[in-house]
Amino acid sequence: MRGAVARPAVRCRRDVDGWGSLTGYARGMLAMCLCGIAALDEQPEPLRPTQRERPEPRAGQVLVEVSVCGVCRTELDILEGRTPPPRLPVVPGHQIVGRVVALGDGVAAHRVGDRVGIGWLWDAHGERENLDPDFVATGRDVDGGYAQFVTAPANSAFAIPEVFSDAEAAPLLCAGAVGYRALSACGLVDGEPLGLTGFGASAHLVLQMARHRYPRSPVFVFARSAAEREFARGLGAAWAGDTSERPPTPPAAIIDTTPAWKPVVAAMAALRPGGRLVINAIRKDDRDKQELLQLDYGRHLWHEREIRSVANVTRADIRDCLALAAAVPLRPEVALYPLAEANRALNDLARGGGRGAKVLVVR
Repeated sequence: MRGAVARPAVRCRRDVDGWGSLTGYARGMLAMCLCGIAALDEQPEPLRPTQRERPEPRAGQVLVEVSVCGVCRTELDILEGRTPPPRLPVVPGHQIVGRVVALGDGVAAHRVGDRVGIGWLWDAHGERENLDPDFVATGRDVDGGYAQFVTAPANSAFAIPEVFSDAEAAPLLCAGAVGYRALSACGLVDGEPLGLTGFGASAHLVLQMARHRYPRSPVFVFARSAAEREFARGLGAAWAGDTSERPPTPPAAIIDTTPAWKPVVAAMAALRPGGRLVINAIRKDDRDKQELLQLDYGRHLWHEREIRSVANVTRADIRDCLALAAAVPLRPEVALYPLAEANRALNDLARGGGRGAKVLVVR
């Protein structure tokens, strides 16, 4: 079991057998709903196809017809209870790209027909939005993008650069934006080596960002999978090896995008004196938590090595990530799944391997 906190399933409204069941339901939509909390290996099909009322935008909101929605590891944390939703059922999904089809009162920043993206930040306030105690997350605290329609505050819907297709843009809204925040948190100086441990949706975008922002900095990738290491080399990594191997030069900073603890301990040993580990994960899995017992002060922490986490994103992170991605331009690698196969996409993500990001095609 993956550390899930089991919660009894509730019945989703209007469970349906397939997408054809909505014929004639003009004001409705289909969604993949999470109706209970359980470990994925115990409940491999946690999402149910469900017929729901189409949402209406309130004042200050937009209604978006969803084209695609990225699949994020945070969805595993939600459905397994490490960062559980406040209510069930809920529609997951927070890497949403679509078109504005209706405006709530007072919306001037968007027009009907605009192509927009919605990320993890649905609503937050204050100078440090990502640390707002009342942070509202798309697809956890409110319904997200595993559905045909979704609403969001107008200031949390972002114009998508024309250089990207809908599917390419989706992972930029979370994997890219939180990766951008993690890269900024490294405090890297051009020419200093950067390490990436784990090489999935976020890291394959961060590698491209790093090569653009720090052209003289070699990027070293730690990954268990030989296929991921080959993928990293193809994107310009100067070195790629297993989690336990050592790169040619100790990195000044390492970004960890894994759900596990073993890479954290290995990364601390690989850092140069004064180096920084930035953990880019909303939660860690407890299955290998005993690896923390291997931490040795002299080997892993002394010489002013430090650990920093990245929590959520801000609107500026998403906006700046999209601008940087268009300037490079980044080339997100995506694997496409029909919305009806969201459970398969989640299971593929949990198993690991593959290249880049997974994206659900809704329309």
